[in-house]
Amino acid sequence: MISPTVEQLMKDHKETMMIPGENVATVMKEHPLEHALLLLSQAGYSTIPVLDRDDHFVGLLSLNDIVKKMMGIDGIDTSTLSEYSVADVMKTDVAVMREDADLEDVLHLVVDSAFLPVIDKTGVFQGIVTRREILKAVNYTFHALGRKSQAPTKVLLHTHSPK
Repeated sequence: MISPTVEQLMKDHKETMMIPGENVATVMKEHPLEHALLLLSQAGYSTIPVLDRDDHFVGLLSLNDIVKKMMGIDGIDTSTLSEYSVADVMKTDVAVMREDADLEDVLHLVVDSAFLPVIDKTGVFQGIVTRREILKAVNYTFHALGRKSQAPTKVLLHTHSPK
């Protein structure tokens, strides 16, 4: 269990922890792998969220997923990429979180993921929470707690007078 003080300090960074969906590179599940490869290489990310036509989160696509599909007996073959869609290679069994997720659950999930997709109650993609942003919030929290515990202590000075 996370202490209420720590949880509140972490929640102070809730707004900056999530990168809004409109600022995240995504790909549609219907897109050809060729398009996805160009997007991933241009965006500079190794993994991106996959959405359907109604902006529902449906999975993750990584550069590695595409490279595996290109690998053949004789090496890499890019000629078949346009024959496959993102849905053919994306991962669908991935951790996601809701905006109202419990902090402790989020911390457990982000250990194994560079980022967590954030969805609303209907599964619509809202954005991502990155491990980096969570660690920045943890760093802030530790420093804030350190400042509170190092509050100056008052020393009572008195003079001693002989009787």
